[in-house]
Amino acid sequence: MAEQRKITVQVPEQLLEKAQKSTGKGITATVREGLKLVAAEEAYRRLRQLAGKVKFSIELEQLREDR
Repeated sequence: MAEQRKITVQVPEQLLEKAQKSTGKGITATVREGLKLVAAEEAYRRLRQLAGKVKFSIELEQLREDR
């Protein structure tokens, strides 16, 4: 497992409760999941920029026939 750091953060109680309700996990797991989403945001932004710009060489009907 990668090195870990123990940190202390102050967050609004309602925000933490809402996030935990959304994840169904404890505080540590919820914070980790949130940090992963923030870290992945750049990749998501680049993917959104590609929307409608990628050309596929296979037709939708061919994909459906392949099932």
